[in-house]
Amino acid sequence: MTLPATSIPDFNVTALYGDHKSINDTTCPESEAWAWIHLTGPVYVLTISVLGIFFNLFVLMVFCLHKKPCTVAEIYLSNLAAADLVLVSCLPFWAINISNNYNWPFGLFMCKIVNVGIKINVYGSIYFLVLVGIDRYVALVHALSHGRMRRPKYAKLGCLLTWGFGLLLSIPTFIFRDVKHFPEYGVHACYLDYPNSTLEMLFDVMLLILSFIVPFLIILFCTLRIIRALKKQSIERVNATNTEQKATILVLVVLLAFLVCWVPFHLVTILDIMVRAEVLEGCDLSTTLDICNQVFTYLGFFNSVLNPVLYVIVGKNFRKKVWELMKQWNIKRRTATESTRSNLSSTLKTLV
Repeated sequence: MTLPATSIPDFNVTALYGDHKSINDTTCPESEAWAWIHLTGPVYVLTISVLGIFFNLFVLMVFCLHKKPCTVAEIYLSNLAAADLVLVSCLPFWAINISNNYNWPFGLFMCKIVNVGIKINVYGSIYFLVLVGIDRYVALVHALSHGRMRRPKYAKLGCLLTWGFGLLLSIPTFIFRDVKHFPEYGVHACYLDYPNSTLEMLFDVMLLILSFIVPFLIILFCTLRIIRALKKQSIERVNATNTEQKATILVLVVLLAFLVCWVPFHLVTILDIMVRAEVLEGCDLSTTLDICNQVFTYLGFFNSVLNPVLYVIVGKNFRKKVWELMKQWNIKRRTATESTRSNLSSTLKTLV
């Protein structure tokens, strides 16, 4: 018997907020779409993982190895790349889990750690984007009055607090994740097992508010003010302002990409909470939400691959850093080659 994807987290309605379905719930017939998702899911997830690891390592390498220190916006974007790297590094475990018919082969500790890594990415990513949005808002709207806030040391402190906050929100995952045997399916599943439905609903609503609604409203406010500020600016500006505009355009594109990739998942999650609260009912609705959530979760994971691509396509300053880093490496390699030749020549002269 094939285990329905609706029974096991992390690639369903339970992916980020909790286990919303009883594993014994068989009142709704299984959709044929699950067979297709089960077949294509592992390949898609592994592809996302390989590309994401390569691209995000490239971004981190450019930001870390470039001789010039990172700007405030680049500090936030590099931490966003680090969060994406954490996610895509965890995904191969779930690809193997799906291909293994949701029979978790890695033990209890890895069940907890892998899911905590996924949660930290989701929570951390949106708050790094909040920091980026606030930074662009201050740079363009309150540059004179609050410009002192935009310092690298404050940015690093903000990133440290964001990592801590993401870890704090992941505590329920670490506590309640468990590997349980389900004899009706013949698997040992990595399962999010809350002690009761009330606690489950409480955590789900709390996490939805803290990880989506609050940051989304902040990002929306900052984005609207940023766009208004850009419209007010004249065409000719000094170089410093042009630099701020280039950075702002990249940030806006990254924000838009994040919202396109993750908002559908969160909207479906809201509908699912309403179904579990019996505000909405219907077997067809429940099945549709499960399938949509599966697809939208995959879309959200794609954001971790899309961000580095956007840095290269939209980020002129990032491309400049890449070019300068390549020149820097070529100079070092040329110097090392010349030094080796010189030493060899000196050695030959001594032997003669």
